[in-house]
Amino acid sequence: MLYSRTTPEEKRRILRERLASGELLRFPGAFNPLSARLIERKGFDGVYISGAVLAADLGLPDIGLTTLTEVAGRGEQIARMTELPAIIDADTGFGEPMNVARTIQTLENAGIAGCHIEDQINPKRCGHLDGKAVVDGDTAAKRIRAAVDARRDANFLIMARTDIRATADGPRGMDYAIDRAKALVDAGADAIFPEAMRTLEEFEAMRKAVDVPLLANMTEFGKSELFSAQQLADIGMNIVIWPVSMLRIAMGATGRALDTLHEEGRLTSRLDEMQHRADLYELVDYEAYNRFDSGVFNFTVER
Repeated sequence: MLYSRTTPEEKRRILRERLASGELLRFPGAFNPLSARLIERKGFDGVYISGAVLAADLGLPDIGLTTLTEVAGRGEQIARMTELPAIIDADTGFGEPMNVARTIQTLENAGIAGCHIEDQINPKRCGHLDGKAVVDGDTAAKRIRAAVDARRDANFLIMARTDIRATADGPRGMDYAIDRAKALVDAGADAIFPEAMRTLEEFEAMRKAVDVPLLANMTEFGKSELFSAQQLADIGMNIVIWPVSMLRIAMGATGRALDTLHEEGRLTSRLDEMQHRADLYELVDYEAYNRFDSGVFNFTVER
C-alpha cells in the first residue's frame, strides 16, 4: 500500500549484489509510476527512467531542456512505487562538475538506485541521432570524478555513458569508444553505458576491453540492432534497457483508439485491448486500503 516497503539503500545494495553475479538484468523503461509497478508485477529486475521519456512526457524533445528538479521529481514518483531498483538518465549531469555533484545527491535523496552521466556537450541530443558531439576526455572524467566524490551511499551506482562511437565511422569510432570507456572507469565509474553500438561484435569488443558492468540500450528505430536478452547475456552484458518502448506502445495504442473514436464514435471494438478496471484496482492495491478505511473498498468489480 502507498509506496515501496524496500528502502532506497536496500534497493541499491540488492542492485550491486545482482550486478556482481554476472547475470543479465532486464530494465524496461517506465513512463509513469503505474507502469513501474506493472514492470515489477511482470517479473522484471529493475526499472529504467529515460530522459527521452521524461522530456516527451512534458511535450519536449530530448535535447537537454529538462531540469534537475523535473527529472528528480519524476524519478522519485516512479522509484517509490516499486520494490525494484530504478536507474535514471541524468543526461550530462545538468552542468559543470559542481552541478554534477549536486545532481548525484539530489538523485540519492529521490530514492534512485543509480544513474548515468554522459560525455556529450551541452545541449545534448538523443543518443541515436546524427550530429552528436562529445566533450574532451578530461572534461568527461571530471564529471565522473565529481559524481563519485559527491555520493554518500557507496552503493549508489554511477554509470558513465559514452556517445563517442558515433563521432567516427568504422573501426576508429570503436577505438575511440573503448579508450574513452577505459578512461571513465579509471575516473571511478562503476559501470559503462556504450551508446549506439551497431553490432553484437561491437558490444563484445567493449566487453573484452573493460572489467565493469556494461549496459546495452535496445531502443527501437535507432542505430543498434535489436538483440534479444539471451544474445546479450551470452556475450556477458549485465543490464539491458528498453528505454522508450513502453511509451511508444502506449502512445501507439492511444493513437489507434482516438482514430476509432473518430470512425466509430465509441470504443466498444477496442475493449479487449484495454486494461480492465479490476486489473487496475489490483495493480494499485485498492483492497489494501480497506485496512485503514472500510468505506474505501466496499464493492466488487465484475469482469
